[in-house]
Amino acid sequence: MSIEGADVDNKAVRIVEVGPRDGLQNEKQPVATQTKLELIERLVQAGLRVVEATSFVSPKWVPQMADHGDIMQRLPLQPGVAYSVLTPNLKGFEAAVAAGAKEVAVFAAASETFSQRNINCSVAESIARFRPVFDAARREGVRVRGYVSCVVGCPYEGPIAPERVADVSAQLYELGSYEVSLGDTIGVGTPASIVRMLDAVARRVPVRHLAGHYHDTYGMAIANVHASYEFGLRSFDSSVSGLGGCPYAKGASGNVATEDVVYLLHGLGAQTGIDLDLLVDTSAWVSAALGREPGSKLTRAMLARRAMHTEAGR
Repeated sequence: MSIEGADVDNKAVRIVEVGPRDGLQNEKQPVATQTKLELIERLVQAGLRVVEATSFVSPKWVPQMADHGDIMQRLPLQPGVAYSVLTPNLKGFEAAVAAGAKEVAVFAAASETFSQRNINCSVAESIARFRPVFDAARREGVRVRGYVSCVVGCPYEGPIAPERVADVSAQLYELGSYEVSLGDTIGVGTPASIVRMLDAVARRVPVRHLAGHYHDTYGMAIANVHASYEFGLRSFDSSVSGLGGCPYAKGASGNVATEDVVYLLHGLGAQTGIDLDLLVDTSAWVSAALGREPGSKLTRAMLARRAMHTEAGR
């Protein structure tokens, strides 16, 4: 196991909240711009300091993100809070910067088939497409975060070799990504397979520049966060109330819930700067706004406990 560049004694953990973008983008029901903005404001009030706010993709492909300009104009600006937006190409990057973006994210995949099906180009072509984005970002003083999809398994190809993940991650890092987020897109990872992948990637990219992005399709996301934390990762993506399903497994959960991750990390003695009670309130609020039960086990348990205490106090 290689953990070069990792400070395993560091207890500070960075949580990247992806609910407003990754969590909401596949919602079938339209979500009002004001609801998205209130969600972001509540997340910031709960202590989240990095929020993926929206996506500058064509409304033709992702109608839910068509209000990206309005979102950027009305974001709750607070010192120490960073908002990231997804930009698939130079055109998206230019639109994002014009709207005031200071941080963008680009998406690649470790699977050739997934890359073709998801963004209609090969992995090599996707990297080439990102080069002018990185060049423009350097000129504009904009930070770029890289994402790698299918780091353990692919819905079309099956298991993915860790070396392929390492190669794509290294290319994104060498282009200028300040951090590379490793996504278990279909949630098939286990602690063992995640650590094998991390070991390969860490030989090419310092651990301090890596983040874990784990889906809970098979119930392993929290276990994978724990394994990654023990490996040395100190940055994780998550989505409040587990917003965002897995499009490759009907009815399956997708993003790991932020409140579940925070509960785990606090139990490990990590410092996140997040108020768990306020986060649970936010989870309950957005779930109600979307007309569903919270996707977080922690939130459901805490809400039940609160209700029980309220009933006992009558």
